[in-house]
Amino acid sequence: MIGDLLAWLFTALVIDPVQAEIVTRLEQVRAPVSVVAEVNACLSTTAPALLDRAGRDFWWAGSTAISLTTGFTSPAELLDASNPACGAVAAYLTQAADA
Repeated sequence: MIGDLLAWLFTALVIDPVQAEIVTRLEQVRAPVSVVAEVNACLSTTAPALLDRAGRDFWWAGSTAISLTTGFTSPAELLDASNPACGAVAAYLTQAADA
């Protein structure tokens, strides 16, 4: 029960805002619709790994939530660029940061 509550809280504070921020940034750099559509596929494979890590490391979960909220960590930093589902998304976010 407590684990479910913590997973919901981490999702509300980290996963959902990351998804919204990534979609917004991709739209700002005029990424193709196909890349924007890949955000859901990317997060569907990345989110469980993030939730698993948050469940094992409460310090990481708390500091990550605070870092995202304050802007010290960018949402793109939580994506696994080596994940095939996140490759195109990470590439566009990296290009947007460099531009």
